Amino acid sequence: MVDENAEPMSLDDLVAEGEEPDFDQGGFEEIEAIKTERDDFRDKFMRALADVENIRKRSDRDRREAENYGGSKLARDLLPVYDNMRRALNSAEEAEGDANAALLEGVELTMRALISTFKKHGIDPIVPEVGDKFDPKLHEAMFEAPVPGTKAGDIIQVAAEGFMLHDRLLRAAQVGVSSTPAS
Repeated sequence: MVDENAEPMSLDDLVAEGEEPDFDQGGFEEIEAIKTERDDFRDKFMRALADVENIRKRSDRDRREAENYGGSKLARDLLPVYDNMRRALNSAEEAEGDANAALLEGVELTMRALISTFKKHGIDPIVPEVGDKFDPKLHEAMFEAPVPGTKAGDIIQVAAEGFMLHDRLLRAAQVGVSSTPAS
């Protein structure tokens, strides 16, 4: 008869009494199944951690891009306003009229405010000079003409400034390019 108040015997005590533990009743198979299930769960857990980390990185990158480039359509739409104001200032400087001095001053102040806003939002002008080398990544060739004293690929006229939004091209500078072969 078994004493209910007695402590359970350890494996060592059972072996010492001569009784061997009964592992033939599926104990090893059950242990192997549990180990396999544990390894499967560990693998799923590690994959889920990697997925979460990738999602975090992707969302962080998307947030930065939206912050930097989200207003690119609006910025692109404001560039003609900049061009028209630049033309107005250039024509006013040529006319040198004192009659519209207050109007000219207002346009200049508005232009400064627009440039300041562009800088604040990471919009930088691309201002090529006559004689610079044509760069297709930054410039758009509007025409090509042979001009004596220049090399092929030199900028001979600047039609419109270009703009960069952070590190992306917003609008290429529009230029005329020399087609004169180098001599």
